[in-house]
Amino acid sequence: MQNIRVAELFAGVGGFRLGLDGFHDPALPEFEMPSAGPFETIWANQWEPPGGDAKQFAFRCYEDHFGEGSCVNRDINEVLDNYEAGKIDIPDVDMVVGGFPCQDYSVAKPLSQAGGIEGKKGVLWWDIYRFLHLKEPRYVLLENVDRLLKSPATQRGRDFAIMLSCLADLGYSVEWRVVNSAEYGAPQRRKRVYLYAEQTPVTWDLADRLAHGVFAAALPIAPFASFAQFEIPDDPYEATRSFNSVGKGRSPFCTAGVMQDCNVVTFDAEAAYEGPLGKLDDVIVAPHEVPDEFYIAEDKLEKWRYLKGSKREERTNKRTGFTYQYSEGSMAFPDLLTNPSRTILTGEGGSGASRFKHVVEIDGRFRRLIPDELEQLQGFPRGWTNTGMTDGQRAFCMGNALVVRIPHMIGKEIVKRHHAEGR
Repeated sequence: MQNIRVAELFAGVGGFRLGLDGFHDPALPEFEMPSAGPFETIWANQWEPPGGDAKQFAFRCYEDHFGEGSCVNRDINEVLDNYEAGKIDIPDVDMVVGGFPCQDYSVAKPLSQAGGIEGKKGVLWWDIYRFLHLKEPRYVLLENVDRLLKSPATQRGRDFAIMLSCLADLGYSVEWRVVNSAEYGAPQRRKRVYLYAEQTPVTWDLADRLAHGVFAAALPIAPFASFAQFEIPDDPYEATRSFNSVGKGRSPFCTAGVMQDCNVVTFDAEAAYEGPLGKLDDVIVAPHEVPDEFYIAEDKLEKWRYLKGSKREERTNKRTGFTYQYSEGSMAFPDLLTNPSRTILTGEGGSGASRFKHVVEIDGRFRRLIPDELEQLQGFPRGWTNTGMTDGQRAFCMGNALVVRIPHMIGKEIVKRHHAEGR
């Protein structure tokens, strides 16, 4: 079977590439990871705005592992401008993958006008759309925060409808699924939406595709009895103006769905995974491997307890002087080793007390998680980001990353179908 050639956009430290290609280097057996099949990432882009060498630590980590020249460290918009001007080449690929931020995807120009769609400058979805338009890959696999299905607050679901309309315009049929990685064996609760798109001449039975598509096969779900069905505008500009514009208060997009030719079916899926489940304790290293600076001093514990605890108190806005009641619920302190961890965030690094950083208690001592543990919560090899980064930079990379086992599971199913078609 021929390799599936992949372009990785917004590559970070290579989560999609690890999940699909795996990693094999006899000189680095500690990083060994299995591939999901004959995937071969042949082009990648990673650039951390606003630029400057100090911000490009994720890019340097990527090239440290995958080789010099394996990743383009320039703003993707500039890269595509140069490609269209004939100044550089981007190889043809079979598949595009990437994780990108949830932004305002609204469009300023309808398809009927000369030149077609015009999206907001700086919004990375439009660079993905442009890349797909230029290179026409067969497959697309994207990852985003699950609130994408509900944004913006004033027009719930509009942004996702724009994306689906754009993909339909390019000839793609689409599946999506909100995946909590802990429900599929990972030691971290991390909920993200994955979108799979495919150029196919086959007309899908949409209900059957919900039950037996790529996501249902890769990430098993419980049987379902009903689903919602509706159409999205075939012009992204019309989606911007009219989709769910009557203020219904909720998005029509559920946690699983399928779209072809602007026809949508969707329902709230329930995981039905029967493999072993992970827990925070699975990644905890031996005490002698933890640097002293990760332990919390006794005189600092009370501040951590306060930040983690429930509270209802009067506060005053420093700028306006306005007084208000502030309340929030309690969080586990320390984090429970017997459960999957909470979602790790970009701010896990640094010694300062925080409501959202993880704290574990080992042998009566409280400490933060070290970068090696954060990497393993995401399914990266231990030490993957130990490439000259600070604790804070390593935590930032993991907070931005995906759980590697999820694209790995999806990739294996894509390969099965690719092989069945004789490709």
